[in-house]
Parts: sequence; structure tokens; C-alpha cells
Amino acid sequence: MKRGMVVALAFAGLTTAAAAAWSSRIIERPAPVASTDDELPTWGGKDRIFLTKAQLFQAHAEGAIDRDVQSILNVPKRMHYGDFIWNDRNVPKGPVWVRVDLKQQLISVFRAGHEIGTAVILYGAEEKETPDGVFPVIAKIKDHKSVTYGDAPMPYTLRLTNDGVSIHGSDVRWGAATHGCIGVPLEFAQKLYGQVSRGDQVVIVSDDEQRAS
Repeated sequence: MKRGMVVALAFAGLTTAAAAAWSSRIIERPAPVASTDDELPTWGGKDRIFLTKAQLFQAHAEGAIDRDVQSILNVPKRMHYGDFIWNDRNVPKGPVWVRVDLKQQLISVFRAGHEIGTAVILYGAEEKETPDGVFPVIAKIKDHKSVTYGDAPMPYTLRLTNDGVSIHGSDVRWGAATHGCIGVPLEFAQKLYGQVSRGDQVVIVSDDEQRAS
């Protein structure tokens, strides 16, 4: 497993080659390559990596992304199950979208083109897989409980499909899975719930060949 969106955006020298899967179930992010672009903003300090115009141009040309990503969070540590980072300091208001990478087991939240949150996720087991694709948030339910699975708590639910696939707060731990939903740490779920509105897009990709669209 890898450090999700940062690895997914490993283009034009932004990061080193993606790390191999960790048998210990630890997710590691490769170290960023320093940029010499004098036009890049500095308000993010060491907490944020800004993309150059050349990197964005190449990423669009290669089909790696189809929307502008101006910066990503600098997370130079290993992320374990239950870990998350949230940092929206100085990030302007703007459109919000979410990217979920099932293979890397990571979620990234973007506002106005800047990544403001990332977390390790749970996803659907083989008998009830999480679908990939682009889904608008069709409902928000703060204190939801599952009708299908014995009133199982699903706090801060963001519903994506009519048959109940959602992003919601979970006990994110090794060995756990969902019935097709995307489980995120409870505190992260609360922050995400506060950012996302109905109609905002969630892009779910399942392998390295799929692109956000």
C-alpha cells in the first residue's frame, strides 16, 4: 500500500517511484522532490507541497488528472490504520471533491484544488465490493444506522448510491472490512461531513490504471 493521492500523482518528478506493499500493513509515502519554481506559493510552509505549472501540464497531458490540483499535503511519515491528517489552514473556500483509492486504501479531500485531508480507509470485502466510478453525494445523515446490518452505527454518513454505498465513520483497524461502504476514522468523518455538500463529487478508483474523471 502507498500514500494515496501523493503516489497517484507521482508525475513529472513530484515524487519518487511508488513504494512496494508493506507486509506489516503500514502505508508509506515517498519523499517529495524539491521544486525550483519561484512562482509557487509559500503560505503552506513545510506542511504542503505545491505543484508547478509544468507538473500540472504534464499530468493533464498524460491523463493522470483531469482537474487542477494545486497542492497536496506533505505527509513524511508512515500512516497506520486509524491515522489521518487534516490541514486546511489558509486554504481558500472553493469546490470540494473527494478521491478514494481502494488499492492504496486511502482517501484524499480537496478544496479549491488543495488537498486538505487524507486518511487510511476500510472498504468492501470480496463478497460485497466497493464500486469504482464517479458518484455525487446524494444524502448527508449525521446519526445514521444501517437498516440492512442490524442497526450498525454509520455516523456522519455521506451516501453515494441508492443502494446504500456511503462514506461514514468506522473503527478503522487491521483485518476489518465493510459491506461495500468506505469507512474512515470517526474524527475524520466528522470533519469531512462538515466540508462536503450534496452534489459534491467522490471519485473512487480501484487500481493504478484508472484515472480521476
